[in-house]
Amino acid sequence: MNAVIQPTPVALPAKPRGEVYRHRDPALGLTFSLRTLDIDADLERFNRWQNNPRVAHFWQEQGDLDAHREYLRRIKDDPHVFSLLGCFDGEPFAYYEVYWALADRIAPFYEVGQFDRGIHMLVGEEHHRGPAKVQCWLRSLVSYLLLDEPRTSTVVAEPRADNARMIGYMESVGFRKEKEFDFPHKRAALMRLEREGFQIVGA
Repeated sequence: MNAVIQPTPVALPAKPRGEVYRHRDPALGLTFSLRTLDIDADLERFNRWQNNPRVAHFWQEQGDLDAHREYLRRIKDDPHVFSLLGCFDGEPFAYYEVYWALADRIAPFYEVGQFDRGIHMLVGEEHHRGPAKVQCWLRSLVSYLLLDEPRTSTVVAEPRADNARMIGYMESVGFRKEKEFDFPHKRAALMRLEREGFQIVGA
């Protein structure tokens, strides 16, 4: 999990609760929605996803229920980041972390704006993988961030530099790979998307 590295010059807004976004994708015939994670209700699902070898290869957060409860509690107590679940027709299939980049450890690695947002992403349910669904949920997730804060002009992410598939998906919706850099735990790709030119869905 990303730790706060510096105070922000303005107070961070309160974290959302409940459903925050909904969009019907006519091509898929599915409704994508975002809701905040509930530790009690969603812990076992989160634990199962993190112990999936495919997910663990990139996230490196394998553990038991107690470890994951503590992980999620740290997220809950951290004002600069919050957890969301992505759902198709109400079924949770993905986990996201949304953070304020200025208060995150990514801040020293690029010219960060005051309202830039960042994302971590994983798909936990195998039957909801694939390019068409990634296009839907990734475009929708970015749309939510830009709708949620009109002053956000940039969305960033830092997937592992060797995660070519995810980097390709991100480039297909408008992210560009700015550079590679080193975190203590991984070689990362700095992916960056600008509001200008991005077509928001679900407005």
